[in-house]
Amino acid sequence: MEPERSRAVREPLLLTGLTLCALLVTQPAAAIVIHADSEVVVENGTTGVLRCSFRSSEVVSGAASVTWRFQSSDPDSPYHKAPYSIFHFLAGRGYPGPEEFKGRVQFIGDINKKDVSIQLSPTQFSDNGTYFCDVKNPPDIEGTQARTELRIVLKESLPQANTAVIVGAVTGVLALLVLIVVVACVVMRVMHNRHDYEGCTSLESESSGAPPPRKKAESGREGSRGSGPSGPLQGPVIYAQLDHSGSKSSFHKVEPVVYADIRKN
Repeated sequence: MEPERSRAVREPLLLTGLTLCALLVTQPAAAIVIHADSEVVVENGTTGVLRCSFRSSEVVSGAASVTWRFQSSDPDSPYHKAPYSIFHFLAGRGYPGPEEFKGRVQFIGDINKKDVSIQLSPTQFSDNGTYFCDVKNPPDIEGTQARTELRIVLKESLPQANTAVIVGAVTGVLALLVLIVVVACVVMRVMHNRHDYEGCTSLESESSGAPPPRKKAESGREGSRGSGPSGPLQGPVIYAQLDHSGSKSSFHKVEPVVYADIRKN
């Protein structure tokens, strides 16, 4: 009974361990994400830049590789039926593709910064078509390659910038600058006027609180004394009351008499 019981316990544990191992071994690698411009329009005979970048959960190693493929939009082109490799980058070196693109394709990205862009110069009308960017960064090797539609056109066919938008932006900037200058002038004028007002107020307060000079007051007094008559001053005035009734009891009926000391000049 004891061996059978231990066997019944070991079998489920063994089965669980095998299942976990299988899941760990068969777990798929994280997918790499690749980004590129959907459309690029370039003037014929100039340099066209095809930008491409990627995002990977793994550190970029020396085993990372980049492949650019091209499929022409011209039915008569030999590259129309299927995408053809025109450039391959591996271990820090670039490998050009067909003779038609040799010398015209250049790697301008930095794979350590996850930039795998290329440039095509000079461009030709036969370069019209779809360009595919594919990146492998083991163990991140699963992912959808990015695609860019390249259109080679004449200079007259290039999309023109919106003139109204440009004029509006320039006008708005100029208006903002004028507003800033006006506000600065008003603020400076207000500060200047306030400074002048405070200066006048302090001067008035100082002048009102100062006592008059004594010399002028004394000279005024001397002038007022000298302007009077030079003769003797008038003597004291004597007041008296006289009783005209002749009765001793009628002392209430009195009239004031003024005696003045009148002197001859």
